[in-house]
Amino acid sequence: MFRLLWAFSVRVRVFMWRYMPTNILLNALRTRRGLKWGVPAMLLAAPYLVAAWLCSTWVADGGPGWVNLLVLLFVWNALKFIVNGPITLVMLLRVRLAERRARKSYERDLAGYEPDRQMGPLTHSMSD
Repeated sequence: MFRLLWAFSVRVRVFMWRYMPTNILLNALRTRRGLKWGVPAMLLAAPYLVAAWLCSTWVADGGPGWVNLLVLLFVWNALKFIVNGPITLVMLLRVRLAERRARKSYERDLAGYEPDRQMGPLTHSMSD
């Protein structure tokens, strides 16, 4: 039984990951081209929070109870965008540092830099 539930939950997760609009957008933001848009995409949380507020007001004024599910959905999507912003910022910094290191290494290789021959006399004696 547990195995069946596990398999079902995996299938639901894959379906949500592939076909739900917010998940598609978040996956696009986690690519190299999309990392720079992670922090501005945090602004997309505002319409979700407004929609959650409107739906909760509707329920409080006597609306149907199932609208609470929409409130949860809107709040969940807003939280995903709010949390994703700092994560993409850190990922962007890490990628740019790695690209910078690779570029410096490439420039050194082009210039013919050899650390053993170009060390000063004090550091050269320590390597022997």
